[in-house]
Amino acid sequence: MTPVQVHQGDGPLILAFPHVGTDLPPEVAAKLNTEGRLLRDTDWHIQHLYAGLIPGLTTVTATQSRYVIDLNRDPSGASLYPGQTTTGLIPDTTFDNVPIWEQLPTAPDVAQWLGEVHRPYHAALAAEIDRVRTRHGVAVLYDCHSIRSGIPWLFPATLPELNIGTNGGTTCAAALEHAVAQIAAASGHSWVLNGRFKGGWTTRHYGRPETGVHAIQMELSQISHLMAEAPLFALDPDRSTHLRKTLTEILATLADLAPRLARA
Repeated sequence: MTPVQVHQGDGPLILAFPHVGTDLPPEVAAKLNTEGRLLRDTDWHIQHLYAGLIPGLTTVTATQSRYVIDLNRDPSGASLYPGQTTTGLIPDTTFDNVPIWEQLPTAPDVAQWLGEVHRPYHAALAAEIDRVRTRHGVAVLYDCHSIRSGIPWLFPATLPELNIGTNGGTTCAAALEHAVAQIAAASGHSWVLNGRFKGGWTTRHYGRPETGVHAIQMELSQISHLMAEAPLFALDPDRSTHLRKTLTEILATLADLAPRLARA
């Protein structure tokens, strides 16, 4: 089992894809129920949305489903959003609060998948951050996510198409946050900055602007690029083409700004 795939680019941007994986170790698959085996909460196809948008990108891509263990959760199990509904390190339910297990994971299961999936993924991501920062004097981590646009258990109403998270402006330089927000505002997509999704554990853990590491999470509403937010979760070619133009502008702008941050 290979929990992570890394492609090294020569630019200052690192794209992380913690929730695109669909692999299931046999012992996990055997414990999931019919709903669980749908893998409904996967970040469907976003690695393809971002593929080839600009040259020089480094990518760190998970292979295992988030139902094995969630790579964007604190390994201690602490909640990202205390007091709000959310799923845990190994989720018990879908985002609709529907059970996914015939046999619930145990504490030994958590320990196993922390060691075999969570830690290797983050070791690879940390190594790429160090490599890129050494080369450029700065590293910009862009954490790539998607989610269905309507999930009443997690949030009211309909989610905007572009959800930018910087944990209230603490995980990246203000210039980066402002630039992404400006592009989103002019894109024709609905958007929000630090709304329901302010950046998960990855963004908060690595985003330390004072050390030259800047992190931004982008949570895409799946209605922006899927034909339907239900099986078979197929990409919509027209929506994807429109969205890729906006994502290209965002990544190109971040890559252009990064050297200026290194010199600051």
